[in-house]
Amino acid sequence: MPDDFNLKSFLADLPHLPGVYRHIDAQGEVLYVGKARDLKKRVNSYFQKTPDSPRIAHMVARVARLEVTVTRSEAEALLLESNLIKRLKPRYNIIFRDDKSYPYLMLSAHMAPRIAYYRGSTSGKGRFFGPYPNAWAVRETIQILQRVFRLRTCEDSVYANRSRPCLLYQIGRCSAPCVNLIGEDDYQADVERAVRFLDGHAKEVMQEIDARMRQASDMLDFEKAAILRDQMGSLAKVLQQQSMEQVGNDDVDVIALASAGGRVCVNLAMIRGGRHLGDKPFFPTHTNDDSPGDVLAAFVSQHYAESGMPAVLVCSHPLPDPDLIALVAERTGVKARVIVKPQGVRKTWLEQALKNAGMALARLLTESSARAARTQALATVLELDTDEAALDALHVECFDISHTSGEATQASCVVYRHHDMQPSLYRRYNIAGIIPGDDYAAMRQVLTRRFSRVADGLAEMPDIVLIDGGKGQVEVARQVFVELGLDTRSIVGVSKGEGRKVGLETLVFVDGRESVALGIESAALMLVAQIRDEAHRFAITGMRAQRAKARNVSRLEEIEGVGARRRQKLLARFGGFSGVVDASVDDLRSVDGISADLAERIYHALR
Repeated sequence: MPDDFNLKSFLADLPHLPGVYRHIDAQGEVLYVGKARDLKKRVNSYFQKTPDSPRIAHMVARVARLEVTVTRSEAEALLLESNLIKRLKPRYNIIFRDDKSYPYLMLSAHMAPRIAYYRGSTSGKGRFFGPYPNAWAVRETIQILQRVFRLRTCEDSVYANRSRPCLLYQIGRCSAPCVNLIGEDDYQADVERAVRFLDGHAKEVMQEIDARMRQASDMLDFEKAAILRDQMGSLAKVLQQQSMEQVGNDDVDVIALASAGGRVCVNLAMIRGGRHLGDKPFFPTHTNDDSPGDVLAAFVSQHYAESGMPAVLVCSHPLPDPDLIALVAERTGVKARVIVKPQGVRKTWLEQALKNAGMALARLLTESSARAARTQALATVLELDTDEAALDALHVECFDISHTSGEATQASCVVYRHHDMQPSLYRRYNIAGIIPGDDYAAMRQVLTRRFSRVADGLAEMPDIVLIDGGKGQVEVARQVFVELGLDTRSIVGVSKGEGRKVGLETLVFVDGRESVALGIESAALMLVAQIRDEAHRFAITGMRAQRAKARNVSRLEEIEGVGARRRQKLLARFGGFSGVVDASVDDLRSVDGISADLAERIYHALR
């Protein structure tokens, strides 16, 4: 303990109140974050008895000081704990990767509602269905709603400016409310039937469609009867394709845990309105000696602290804290029923989720073993530490420059860590103020911008800085590092071989080491090539997007009579350049300030 921290006094002064506590080591790193109903009792327990597990005992031995935050309730402490774990990633907490928000299916609040894929807050206007485990599940559901109920999916700007039905109407995927080929009441009725289908009442919807079809036939309205017949056939096909039998209309999450090879997989299967939407595997870290119940509890507290919890949770193992669900319910407004020994179809769901968890874990272990072997091969070639922890933390950044004849120059930086690429850490840099096509100046600019932050202590220094280029590019990198006072041994250039053939690349250094030709069979070369190719791909996609944006705007600028104000109105009305291209002459004329003559010029100039 540091001299200025008195543990005994600190523990004595703790209040009997709910809150969050943090164990911190001598270097200021947060080792563990926990919540407590009673801070005094919970924090004192760490220092008054032998910890239950070796991992916690090891953690307590490293504690130099503690910090606490009092909250108004234990539920509020749960949310704060979850947020701190995601942000700080303490090494002794069970951590589930903070993935992107789950996707939803949105039904807009328009007079003719639109169905759309959606991510974000669900507190806005419209109705939201989900969450779904992945984007594919949302898009599959949208296709079902298009086939069965023929609801629109077009953007509002397109919908408001249609003068004739689009292709989706022609192929039977939309009823064309944009041009009044379906009445407002009839379209709303289809929307309500779609909502009931999403809520799990598909059989009732089927019966209703069947009754309406017979009624239309009796009234000799055979065209309407044929539409309803096709609708019923599409819905029947959807129901036959459902692999999971329905049990009521409750929303259910099935949470199954499998462990092997020192790793754990928590598989989440989502059932919404009786429909099985798919599975999503999670691979938590820091689970060394935790029980399955502890891992599931960590998943529930972190996963549902900020997102909606369904009415039923089917779990493969009991949760150790009986109050956890009640605490989460205070945050979500839904108190779930937890089932550990399900019967009937729910038992089948759990068995399938366990099977999927085992398969996902087997894939991870196979892939992880191969990736770790490549990381070790590269570390060996570069004479770096090959300890397991050092290999897992090995941090590689690769830089590449991309442009088209000097136009839209961009630099990319991709990151490799934990034996895998880390897309969330990728960065693009727009390069300006250089002679077009001067790759050396572009590399100097990006490296200076990136590593000035390292020199100022604002960013972490990678173990390896890969430069996609030969001696010239590497020399630029050396100069930048010397100017910034950084260690040049981390710089590694990837020089292409004769004829730029894969397998003939050479690693180039700046610290006196001889260049190394790895050979086509080298696992280290496979990894270097993967990282380099990813940097090249990332740079090219960014450059092309920037170039396309600049060229599209310039195409409008080149049209006589289209100034900045009219260009802005056109882009706003049609939702971007592609919308302007697709607009008819009549659509263009409807924009304020666009005459009939100018509309004709714009229409033909963009063809």
